[in-house]
Amino acid sequence: MTEQTEQTEQTEERQALVPPPPPDVLPAAPAVPAAPEGTPLVPAKAGKDRRVLRAVLRWTAVAVVFVAVGTAAAYGITRQERTDLPGLATESDGRWNYPEIVRPPLPSGSPAPFAEANKAAAHHADLRALVLPAPEGAKADKALRGEDGWLATKDFLAEFASKEDRKAAGQVLTDHGLRHVAARGWTTRDGTHTRIYLLRFGTAAVADELFATELIHYDSPTYAVRGAEEFDRDEDFPEKTEFAHVTRSPYAETKPYGAEQVRQAYLSAGDTVALIVQSRKGTAEAVPFQQTVVLQSQLLS
Repeated sequence: MTEQTEQTEQTEERQALVPPPPPDVLPAAPAVPAAPEGTPLVPAKAGKDRRVLRAVLRWTAVAVVFVAVGTAAAYGITRQERTDLPGLATESDGRWNYPEIVRPPLPSGSPAPFAEANKAAAHHADLRALVLPAPEGAKADKALRGEDGWLATKDFLAEFASKEDRKAAGQVLTDHGLRHVAARGWTTRDGTHTRIYLLRFGTAAVADELFATELIHYDSPTYAVRGAEEFDRDEDFPEKTEFAHVTRSPYAETKPYGAEQVRQAYLSAGDTVALIVQSRKGTAEAVPFQQTVVLQSQLLS
């Protein structure tokens, strides 16, 4: 191969490496003749200008992205509720974090407790599955687990303070044909102790009679629970938390009370009567008590 032919091929290779002009820019002059070997393919100043241009374009793109993201975030903040944003969350009102509350399935072919076809207003679902679950972080009360989830009647009666009340209440339950007792208890981190008892009877008529004539008076429960003697009716429940098929009678221990304050509520829902008791050293807070009563009412409704 001659020296002239070799130089021609090298020149063609160097020209192929020179980037073509942008599609929308026409060359201002004829192509520049090949430079002698060793001469840079792109002048130093042009290379520097291009690097600067690429840097400017790159940072412009970054700036555009940040502006877009910032605008979207600002829009999201204006569209969300204040309590949806951790940094802007308001102080807790005392409610507990319960797991998702789901009614247990009914046996195949069984009507809902308040369906028209269910004349006895019976809860055909497993009564043990109708007891409200404990909130997050609570310690379970093993004494209320019972055997296979069923609590003995005597263990339920132990909730009442005096021997006379336990005996009288036990006779009333026998007279009304108590079938089962399901229960659950727990203690939360703030020391609040909760006990829930569900008592099932033959029909709604029997449960309603027991509730209205034996277990409650308007301003106080018939039988005093442990740790409390005097109660007043708790009138602080919002009316919108009532359920069509559930009757409730909530009470709060009156001052002066001892080391703990006690709150309790009776519910009547179809063939089932519920007793909910909460106690806490100092003061038993109203909000978690109301929340517990409302959620248990919802499960029974």
